[in-house]
Amino acid sequence: MSLLNLSLFALGGEMKNADSTGSKQNRIEIKDFAFNPQTITVKSGEKVTWINRDEEPHTVVSVGKQFKKSTALDTDQEFTITVGAPGTYEYFCSVHPKMTGTIVVEK
Repeated sequence: MSLLNLSLFALGGEMKNADSTGSKQNRIEIKDFAFNPQTITVKSGEKVTWINRDEEPHTVVSVGKQFKKSTALDTDQEFTITVGAPGTYEYFCSVHPKMTGTIVVEK
């Protein structure tokens, strides 16, 4: 049964990648007190979603105030933004300031 689940998972991933709508999943996982990936490159106008997989609450705060900060995210809660102008968006967790990440926005 686990092989069947793995096959269905792989097939589902292929279906998502073949999506012709142009919607791309830009997801950042918060786990083990880190943002993963720590740096992500996206196109202007795309959405970026963080999801907290830790047992501790975390926040997402833009260093340059390029986007509205999140509320405290509990386990499995998500926060999504739509990125604007091209540039480098640095962010951190206000609860754990050593947790940092970067979004590189291209045209």
